[in-house]
Amino acid sequence: MTKKQELKGIFLTLIGGILWAFSGACGQFLFNHYPVTPVWLTCIRMLGAGIILTLYNGIHQKKKALKIFTVKKDVYRLLAFSVMGILFCQFAYLQAIQYSNAGTATVIQYTGPVMIMIYVCVKSLKWPSSREVMAIFLAVGGTFLLATGGNIHNMLLSSKGLMWGLMAALGLAVYTLMPGKLLEKWGSMIITGYGMLIGGIMIKVTTGVPFILSGLDFYGYLAVAGMVFLGTIFSFSAYLKGVSLIGPVKAGMIASIEPVAAVLLSVFWLGTQIHITDLIGFVCILSVIFLLAKKEEKKNFQPECLKD
Repeated sequence: MTKKQELKGIFLTLIGGILWAFSGACGQFLFNHYPVTPVWLTCIRMLGAGIILTLYNGIHQKKKALKIFTVKKDVYRLLAFSVMGILFCQFAYLQAIQYSNAGTATVIQYTGPVMIMIYVCVKSLKWPSSREVMAIFLAVGGTFLLATGGNIHNMLLSSKGLMWGLMAALGLAVYTLMPGKLLEKWGSMIITGYGMLIGGIMIKVTTGVPFILSGLDFYGYLAVAGMVFLGTIFSFSAYLKGVSLIGPVKAGMIASIEPVAAVLLSVFWLGTQIHITDLIGFVCILSVIFLLAKKEEKKNFQPECLKD
């Protein structure tokens, strides 16, 4: 890999992470100024991104995109991942933003890797390493500071904000763990495109939310478009290209710019107030990412408790 390719990979990964944060900030902007609900926004975001990604896959890899439906087992896995993985993750994250703010919701969501680590350790019947135990304490401590400001008798974060933030983290863990075999076999673009489309159709059919929402003006629709195109399609594409150039471990570390960018956008664009205890909580949770990161590059996340 040349230096130019490495710099390009770093740049694309940074863009992907920042645009994910921008998507969350757009969600907070919409909740603050328009009669938008997480159900409607989840539906429109998933349907919009799903349709565009599926059309793209149909043009560029039509045979592979259609072949997945000839394998019954993979179709069932795709349906499960669409609902329990993508749909649950997207909906919980937007609910968390509605009841808190984009920065706090994104940071709490980043406790997801700790949930993955605990799940893998329990499944493999092995104790976590000292570094992983420290990551658990930092994740719990950081979440505690965000919720209470350090005073157990004083909840700064609403109970719904905390609950949905943790649900978003669980959604992130499920989203990461569920589609392993599907991604290896069919590729991330196909699985994500179909997952978004199926999840969007599912929430549309079950809730009956309208495609067009009254009360939105030009800036409202611009924010929705920003979530679909910049915060979903372009961010995902940029991140995947970055992974192909610099590898998943380095890309994952660089993409942790997302919660930092989400906090900055929430404060400087949307006027969200934060306290010193919030900043300490942010640092605690973000430290988890670096504690669980591997020095050597590996294909998938694998905690130390999986080592023989």
